[in-house]
Amino acid sequence: MIDSGDHIKNTVLDSYCSGPFKGLTPNVIKLGVVSFFADVSSEMLYPLTPIFLTAVLGAPVSVVGIIEGAAEATASLMKTVSGRISDKSGKRRPFIFAGYSLSAIAKPLIAIASGWALVLLARVADRFGKGLRTSPRDALLADSVDATARGRAFGWHRAFDTMGAVVGPLLAIILISIAKDNLRLVFLIAFIPAAIGTLLVFLVKERCKKNIAPETRLDWKSLSPNFKHYIFAWGAFSIANSSDVFLILKAKHVGFSTTLVIVAYAFYNLLYAVASPFLGHLSDKIERKNVMMLGLVVFAIVYAGFAVATESWHIWALFGVYGLYMAATEGVGKALAVDLVAPENRATAIGVLGTTTGLAALVANSVAGTLWSIVGPWATFCYGAAGAIAGCMMLIGVKERPHCS
Repeated sequence: MIDSGDHIKNTVLDSYCSGPFKGLTPNVIKLGVVSFFADVSSEMLYPLTPIFLTAVLGAPVSVVGIIEGAAEATASLMKTVSGRISDKSGKRRPFIFAGYSLSAIAKPLIAIASGWALVLLARVADRFGKGLRTSPRDALLADSVDATARGRAFGWHRAFDTMGAVVGPLLAIILISIAKDNLRLVFLIAFIPAAIGTLLVFLVKERCKKNIAPETRLDWKSLSPNFKHYIFAWGAFSIANSSDVFLILKAKHVGFSTTLVIVAYAFYNLLYAVASPFLGHLSDKIERKNVMMLGLVVFAIVYAGFAVATESWHIWALFGVYGLYMAATEGVGKALAVDLVAPENRATAIGVLGTTTGLAALVANSVAGTLWSIVGPWATFCYGAAGAIAGCMMLIGVKERPHCS
């Protein structure tokens, strides 16, 4: 017997899962707005933190690498841990709120730092918060929409989130000008959008607790062969997918000013945001792996282009096309992970995907940096292009289920 309350909820859900705004349910909108404000805060500081460490605190470049490596490793490991705990507890929102809160608090800690040790603590806390919230948040997105609109829902969320990455860097440029290069003041101001996003989490509703099975045992052997195949394929690509910092360094090498680099980075994020809902919707119509394979082909072309780029217009064109790769893989990849596991393991699956990506990126960045220094920038980008082709070929073997569960 179907409960009348559940019937009303499903009717409302279906009404939001049709037409041009398919997948844009109330929870998707709320989580998108939360992510927008959080990303405004984070992306304000993304290009400034290395400058603050080296120019203001006098830390060597090697320390910058240690801090970022420790921070990203923390986020990667936490994604699987928080995802599994969320699945077993049947709760999503407490992890989301705690994660955004921790990241918000970390911003002013950097502002008051007199040495790099406190920056290390703040960055690790920030990324711990990211790892704590990401898997439960993405699982809640999947809980909040019908499976036939799952790709579009993740695409809409990426659009909200990535618009924060457009606004954040541009806002940083304005604030730096107003504050007359007072970076500590910018770090303090960054707390405001982070706090707004954190408070908005209270508007988000928990959903689908009936799918949670705390007694379910989960280990690597219990995961489906298709999910494992997918993880190996994405890992093969991720181990060659280095940080966007190398794209920024290439732009600087071609002759971009710091301000122009930030504008180019915002331009890439704008196209990424605009394309995400459309490519997410496309993945609901055809196999998601086909959309992801297209994205990896685009990545290979872009990285091959960066290897030989010598003119400013080359950089602008490549940054724009790069946004299409992100739109075809980021949200779609999470939707595919959810498709390949049982509902009670959604957050865990997204966590495993995030941990694989993050740990592989540590290797990718080390190799990319070594190739850049010893062989030349072109070798870094050729390595990334080769990894994309390898991952694309491996994705062919992933067998998907229909988007109906």
